[in-house]
Amino acid sequence: MKQITLNGSSRTVGSKADIKALRKEGKVPCVVYGNGVENINFSADVKEFKTITDTPASHIVNLVIDGKEQLAVLHDVQYHPLTDEPLHADFLAVKEDKPICIDVPVRVFGNSEGVRQGGKLAVNVRKLRVSGLLKDLPDELPIDITTLKLGKQINAGDLSFDNINIISPKTTIVCAVKATRNSTEAETPAAE
Repeated sequence: MKQITLNGSSRTVGSKADIKALRKEGKVPCVVYGNGVENINFSADVKEFKTITDTPASHIVNLVIDGKEQLAVLHDVQYHPLTDEPLHADFLAVKEDKPICIDVPVRVFGNSEGVRQGGKLAVNVRKLRVSGLLKDLPDELPIDITTLKLGKQINAGDLSFDNINIISPKTTIVCAVKATRNSTEAETPAAE
């Protein structure tokens, strides 16, 4: 999985006025925490921070805080309700020898049999939650729909990938080919 470097500077936990002043400077207050890692409060430039949030891809974030490096994943972001500017972010520290959970984008490819018969492809899920070691995490989950027939669907439980486990519920519908008016009209003369 790709890594993005985010530079930050440590900060002390202060009052609301301190946080507002930090945001006026174009900084996002952040915190990184995890098992065996001391909580670190830091701030990052809002433009650099948006390279992580304004993309559909998932990344491992290499946090560089005052010269010290820490691998992490973006856990949660709070946004302003009107301006959609990030107000606060939580990062979860990860280690290379322990499995981590992360959302990975789904890439659907192929020409489905059901679509060729006049059906419509509906992709219901853009990301699936997976668990695995850092070195085994893929940038995307490729799903071949070439054999997907009319009225059929692919669930998360139907998928398997090397060295990673899918944590999303097994009943999650990833994609389906739904019948349309054209596909039902095409089947009616064939049945007669």
